[in-house]
Parts: sequence; C-alpha cells; structure tokens
Amino acid sequence: MNTRVLRFTAVCALALLSGCSLLSGSGPTRSAILSGPSDGSAAQYDVVDLQAGTIAPYLLDKNRKDDGGTSEGYAGNIRVMPGDVLRILVADSVEGGLFAPLAAGGTVFEAVRVDANGAISLPYAGRLKVQGKSLPAIEEMVKGSLRHSAAVQPQVMVDLADDRSNSVLVAGAVPRPGRFGGIKAPLTALDAITLAGGSTLPSYQADVVIRHGRSVRRIPYYQLLNGRNVAVEPRSELVVEPNLKRFVAMGALSKPGLHELPSNQTNLLDALGVAGGLNDRAADATGVFVFRLDGKAADGSPKPVVFRLNMRNPESMFLAKQFELLPEDVVYVSNAPMYEWEKIITPIVQVLIVGQRVGTY
Repeated sequence: MNTRVLRFTAVCALALLSGCSLLSGSGPTRSAILSGPSDGSAAQYDVVDLQAGTIAPYLLDKNRKDDGGTSEGYAGNIRVMPGDVLRILVADSVEGGLFAPLAAGGTVFEAVRVDANGAISLPYAGRLKVQGKSLPAIEEMVKGSLRHSAAVQPQVMVDLADDRSNSVLVAGAVPRPGRFGGIKAPLTALDAITLAGGSTLPSYQADVVIRHGRSVRRIPYYQLLNGRNVAVEPRSELVVEPNLKRFVAMGALSKPGLHELPSNQTNLLDALGVAGGLNDRAADATGVFVFRLDGKAADGSPKPVVFRLNMRNPESMFLAKQFELLPEDVVYVSNAPMYEWEKIITPIVQVLIVGQRVGTY
C-alpha cells in the first residue's frame, strides 16, 4: 500500500512539473540570452561580453567636461511695461526754478507707476506714453515736456524702483517660486533660480525650461552649474522640471524594481549596490546582464544590445566600476542552474514526504 501511494504521488508531482511554464521565474536563463534571438524573431540584438578588450566604447568618462563660461546676464536695454514703478529725479540747473537744484538733491518722484495704458503722469510734464520705451528715452521725453515750463535747463534721471519689465518668473521645483527683478544687475538663469531658493531636486535630475515669447529652451540644471549658465531676457519664464533618470533591476537581485540613478554618471557596480547586490541563494554570478534598447551595433547603426558580465572573475569588479549605466537600462541577473533544479526538486520531495506520511495511516 505504501509503495503504491509513493509511486502515485511521485508520478503526479512529475506530471505537474513537466511543463517548464509551470516553474516560477523572473526572466530568461543565461544560456537563452547568450544563444541570441531565434531567426524568426523580430527583436534582434547583439551580445557584448564585457572584457578588458571590449569595454572601451562603454567606459565611464570621469573627465567629461561641459564647455562654457560665465554669463554676464542680459545686455539689452530695459523696456518699460505696464506695472513698472519708476523713480524720477528732476533738478533745475540754478536755484529759483520749479524744482530743487541738483546740489540740493533735486526733486525726486519716488513711485511713479506705469498704468495699464502704458502711461505715467508727472507734475508740469503732463501725461507721457512710456510703454516700450527705454530709460534714456523716457528721460528725453520728460526733458522735452518741461521745456515750456518754468524749469531752468532741467536735468532728468529715470530709474526702475520696481520692475516688472526686467523681471523673470521662476516656478516648478524651487522652494520660493515667484517673480524676481533684475534691478541690481541683469539676471542669468542661475541668478533667477538662486533667488527662488535653488532647485529642490538633485542637479542631475532637473531640467530648466526657459520660455520667452514663442522661444523655448530646455537646459539640464547640472550644465548651468558646470559652466553653461545663460543670460535670461526680461519677461521670461523659468520652470525647473524633474528629469528623473532611472533604471530597472530584475532577476536574482536583493531589491528588484525601478530605481533612480544615484548620480549623473553611474557605473554598473553602483547600480548593483542600489539594487541590493546579487541574491546569494538564487543568483548566477556568471549571468549579470545589461539590456540597452537604444544601443549601437558594431557598425554604429542603432540596434538593441545586451551586455554580459561574468562576476565570477575577479577583474569583473573593475569592469563593473568602469562600465557606464545609462537611463532606461535594464540590469538583469539570471538564476543559477542549481537554484532552478532546487525549484524542481523541492516540491517533489515535499510531495513524497506527504505521501509517505499518508501511507503510514
């Protein structure tokens, strides 16, 4: 009776496990990847075995530099717009005129606002249309309007007290979004972002979108910090947007899933560290792969590429440290053959033990 029960349970277990599709797994085996795609498959790819003689095109360039220099800011003339507040000083050349002489500090109109129609009102000068005018042009307009008054050879100085025309709007991933003016000095992109408190994102995970009229530019934030700062024209908008760079970790790793790259230039060894390293129980150290969809074939043409690294070799640690991992790469570690056998044998043994216990009753 016991023998019949054991035979029956063993046959049932083998029948259940005879189909490979019934075995759990998170991806292809090492041999399936290395053998390449079948002839009829539409997804053709190249396999590159990472060694000292093949890694050169994929090395991480730590000496990579962004050419550029400092920016002095926007150098064009400021044009007055509705909402601006002007500070106007008018001084007569001699005493006894309408305005205080220059030696006494002149007569200062501290807050002359440009109304919605682009005009200002000034005593003895009347109403002046200043929208779109530069500050020197407004000075000449005021002088011309005072020539027929009692002013004696008036001197005029116009400055911005609060400038909407020379300001830029900063929004997005910054602590203090808002509008910032360039009264003290012309603004650059870094000036504006710094006034807003800097980026809340790491520099390698942020883009700066600069809009002026119909012109739109997108610049990685780390490039601004590395010498590619740019001048920002008045009335521009700066938006700090996330540009998350991620990779996928799959297979026999301790922390599979979607992970962010830890730096602007990430090597394979760092990526394996982010994913928790290889799973000691399940991983095949000879089957560490990187799948790259937008890779290049040997002739330089676009083609998916699969990189393979044998972590059993001591030099693989140096190779992994030098291999550059790119955003959207997939890091995959295949299961060890012994682990695959363990998945087959363990259920069979468990069924036999249960059958043996049942047969004893």
